[in-house]
Amino acid sequence: MTAAEIVFTALGVVALGAGVCTVTTKQLVHAALWLVVSFGAVAGMYLVLTAEFVAWVQVLIYVGAIVVLLLFGIMLTRAPVGPSEGLNSRNRFAALLVAGSTAVVLVTLLWRGFRDARIELEPGGGSGDALGAAIFRQWVLPFEVLSVLLLAALVGAIVLSKSRADRGSRTPKEG
Repeated sequence: MTAAEIVFTALGVVALGAGVCTVTTKQLVHAALWLVVSFGAVAGMYLVLTAEFVAWVQVLIYVGAIVVLLLFGIMLTRAPVGPSEGLNSRNRFAALLVAGSTAVVLVTLLWRGFRDARIELEPGGGSGDALGAAIFRQWVLPFEVLSVLLLAALVGAIVLSKSRADRGSRTPKEG
């Protein structure tokens, strides 16, 4: 194994471990921070694959925007910041069984499909020209739809953050 493969595998283990910590923690803020670690490890994996542009997009969009949107949603909806028993599901065993079987199926499919495939990494790094052209020519509409969806989620979080007392205290002006 080469050094790049060892680093890639280590980052994959970090991303997987942080993902498990994201879904098993009982604190919402800690879950968001574990998600940052997972996204950062994925960005590191892109760097190992010499895809610097994709790594920066991963950091800027996912770490910088999605996690901030999650934290805004947590703060604006006045969700509990500490440990929350409402996050504890009684279906853990069933969820673990479904997640484990799905992981086994996905790993088996990937292993059978890419068993003999090898990717030779270029020592000088990759170019972002083709990726930029694909994003801004073929994928511009889905990109804009996603941005509108995120804006709608933020507006929804603000609307949900209004307490019932604030909405109920308004009385119509009598004329």
